[in-house]
Amino acid sequence: MELRLERLTKKYQNTAAVDNVSCSLKNGVYGLLGVNGSGKTTLMRMLCTLLKPTDGSICLEGRDIFEMDGEYRRLLGYLPQDFGYYPDFTVRDYLMYIASIKGLRPTVAKKRVNLMLERVGLTEAANKKMKSLSGGMKRRAGIAQALLNDPQILILDEPTVGLDPSERIRFRNLISELSENRLVLLSTHIVSDIEYIADEIFLMKEGRFVQSGSVEELTSAMPWQVWSLQVARADVNAYQKSYQIANVKTVQGGARLRILSAKRPEDSAVPETATLEDVFLYYFGERSGMDDDKI
Repeated sequence: MELRLERLTKKYQNTAAVDNVSCSLKNGVYGLLGVNGSGKTTLMRMLCTLLKPTDGSICLEGRDIFEMDGEYRRLLGYLPQDFGYYPDFTVRDYLMYIASIKGLRPTVAKKRVNLMLERVGLTEAANKKMKSLSGGMKRRAGIAQALLNDPQILILDEPTVGLDPSERIRFRNLISELSENRLVLLSTHIVSDIEYIADEIFLMKEGRFVQSGSVEELTSAMPWQVWSLQVARADVNAYQKSYQIANVKTVQGGARLRILSAKRPEDSAVPETATLEDVFLYYFGERSGMDDDKI
């Protein structure tokens, strides 16, 4: 199965939220990484047929997804960043309601709901009201609803927003398990969400893909070197004004800086191996994990 984007563009008046994007996606996990306003959510909505592109196309096995209409949507599972639910529904009632919207027969829906509750670890919470769930449990319920129709294409928009570190780890493990024999596209502004599970990562900035590849390909292709340098505490601000600083660690006698620079900042600077976090800083000028506005 191949989902192909060709010169995909979405404009609002004179602004291109998505600008001439092309790529080919097959089974596996893909990460869409970028800061606020990069166009990730707009791209996701077009992939889910919620928005029509201004120009370009999205084709599944050579067929336009908008012309496929319901045939395509039956293959699709979608978790938006903010998904709606009736707060007084129990988790089970919510999933049964979504199953009915997706056209599952009642007997099939009941089996799928029970299976998904078990898969995402919500069996014991099945009779709790949605409004009483923690943020992590709500996200798990969101994943469950996206999987009810056993989709071949799973699209997740900022799925770990509001989750604590342990829930993030659980979520990543779940996504990794679900990726077998399906296409998973996950958008995020948090490097750790995709660093260990994505087969390929697209860095999106101002509506365009500025770079793509595996973690190893992205880190090895980064133009600048990463350096480690110990400085006096009083000099930290000066270095922050002159260089991109990935990390500042207080040590005895001063601070150890992790610096991105095209050349050695000082004779005593030691070269380090680049990480995906360093790549993010190089392309976006800030560390990952900032709040991301939807566009």
